[in-house]
Order: sequence, then C-alpha cells, then structure tokens
Amino acid sequence: MLITGARAPVALHLARLLHGAGRRVILADSPARPIAAASTACAAYHRLPPPRFAADAYAKAVEALVRAEGIELVIPTCEEVFYLGRLWQHRAMPARLFAPEMAMLARVHDKHAFIRLAQSLGLDVPETILLQSEADLDGVRGQSRELVFKPVWSRFARDVLLRPSPDELDAVRPSPAAPWVAQRYIAGEEISAYAVAIEGELKALALYRSLYRAGKGAGICFEPVEDIAARRFVETFVAGAGWTGQISFDLMRENNGRVLPLECNPRAVSGLHFFRDPRRFADAVLEDGAEVKPDVTAPQTVRLAMWIYGMPAALRSGGLGSFRQAMHDADELLDWPGDPAPKRAQWRTLAEIAGTALRQRISLQAASTRDIEWNGPEQD
Repeated sequence: MLITGARAPVALHLARLLHGAGRRVILADSPARPIAAASTACAAYHRLPPPRFAADAYAKAVEALVRAEGIELVIPTCEEVFYLGRLWQHRAMPARLFAPEMAMLARVHDKHAFIRLAQSLGLDVPETILLQSEADLDGVRGQSRELVFKPVWSRFARDVLLRPSPDELDAVRPSPAAPWVAQRYIAGEEISAYAVAIEGELKALALYRSLYRAGKGAGICFEPVEDIAARRFVETFVAGAGWTGQISFDLMRENNGRVLPLECNPRAVSGLHFFRDPRRFADAVLEDGAEVKPDVTAPQTVRLAMWIYGMPAALRSGGLGSFRQAMHDADELLDWPGDPAPKRAQWRTLAEIAGTALRQRISLQAASTRDIEWNGPEQD
C-alpha cells in the first residue's frame, strides 16, 4: 500500500501501525527528506513533484508509481488528498483511493458548504454567512464583534480574525474566487476529532484537545477527551455523508453541553496518535472489523515543536510552570519501539522546511505545507 504526505508525523504513525500489522508500506511526498522516510516501517520512499505547482507531473508520477509497485490501496494523509481525488476522478486507476470522491472532498473542505451539509443532516450548526464581495462584508460589519472571519479555503487558523473591530475588516477582500465566511463566535471548549469510516460506518474515533499549538493552528501537545455529544456528531455526519476514509473536525462544546461544528478537514490529524495497537487498528480500518478504540491515555507531543512554539508562548503568557508540567506529562509521539531513526531525522526535515521558509519569506508552518495546499476549484 502507498501512504502519501510522508512529511507529516501522522503519515509516520500510520505507516508504523500498518507495517506492524504485516503490511508492506511505501511512502511518497515531494520533500527530499520527510520524517517518515527514515522509518523501518517504510519499505521505499518515492519523491514526487509538488502537486500545487506541478499538478500534471504529480498525477503522472503517482500513476507510474502505483503501476510500478503494484499498489492496491492509496491512503492520503495531508491536503494532497485533493490532487489525488482529482486524479482518481479523471483517470482509471488500478488502486483504490481511501477517500471519498472529489466532489465530496471539496464540499467538506469548503467552510461554508460543510456547515450547510451538516445542517442538511439534521445537526446543529452555528450561523455561518458566505462572503463573496465587499457588499457581503459590509452586511456583517456592524456585528463583527460577535463573529469569526476566515477564508473558505484555509488551514491552521491562518488569516482568522476573531471578533475583530469593523475597521480591522478593511484588510479582508472577499470575492467569488477567494470567498470568506463570517461565523458566529461560540464560547466554550474546543474539541478536535479524528475519525475513520467505511461507507458511513465509524471504524475509529479519537477526541482530544490541544494544550499547546503552533501559533493559532495545529496542536503540538494534546490530550484525549471523551464527549458523548461530539461522538454523536461524528457518527451522524459520516453516516449521512456515506463517508469512506479519514476525516477530522474542529468542534466547540458550549457550556450547556451542546456541540457545534466549526470546520472539517478530510485528512488525518493528530488524534491518530492515540492509536498504538497495529493489529486492532488495521483490522478495523482495512478488514472491516469492529470499531477500534484509542488505547493511549497520556498526552502526546513532539518535543522539538514544543521548544519552537510552546516555549515562546509560555514565556509570553507567564505560563512556564504549565509548560514544564506538560513536557513532563506528555509522551514523545515520535518514539516507537525499534524505530529510533525518525526522531533523529526530524532535524533534517526541519532544516529543509526552514530553507523553504527563508527563500519564500514565510513562516515555518506555511512552508511545511506550501507545495500541497489546495485552495478550491478556482486553483485548478
């Protein structure tokens, strides 16, 4: 089988799980030295053209790889899922893509269309208004202090404006090609969800909350939580959508216990790290077995990311004691019995990302996904 997005710790973790269950795992991505390529779980690593900047070359390379290696199943882990979805849509591929059809992928990635889909399935949703023009923006300007503004196509909470002043909205330029949403601000506790489903049946679910983040975006230290309402939301959504593949949600639990969705990502996220039993995970996800429950209870982290992002945040907030406690309590998610190389390889991976960041004059986080981001149909 082929796992794409080898740069991501979730790709490494997925490879370790499936390799531990006896599968031969090939990995692919566009960086020269992704972290997962160093793992003993990786039978071979194939470097691909960057899909965002060389989509046709990427499609041809993936097809050639699938045919040359006799791949039967392709499992995306990052936003390359959209480029793969388009490839499977337009070509007769000999392997199965572990993801829904392209139309559904695009629909849930769209922050407005996702909310409308959840609403159509009978789920509670926050008021979410599509902004495609200056007139649309002016229509909500007076309520800006009660709203959250974000691009329809975005990730890592990039460009999010949280309850901005009316004047701060002057920087927003919504258009049909680059729409935004204005979503009602929800007070409460954020819950992240990682799930795997097959034809609408839930096969794996991990709920968690982030203790530290890389800026405003991805969690870098997180702990498991349980919430019946959040589980009910995920079950209802994947069943109603007939979902097959990995999917993740950002949810908010209000003080009264009601859970509302913020957005959806049709890919792997950090909740995958709460599964460490290869046989049970593979049986549920690949063999249509019973749902697998998370078997990790300790908080999980990447300590290098905590030093880069968590320590400065702790110094700014005066929370150095909490930072030290989190570093003590959390397990290093890159650790795996008999597979120490990826932990060392993260330095080479960081150097490659830092080089991109310096050349492009962007943040480390933006550099880490620059070449695989998919920003809607207008990009195609």
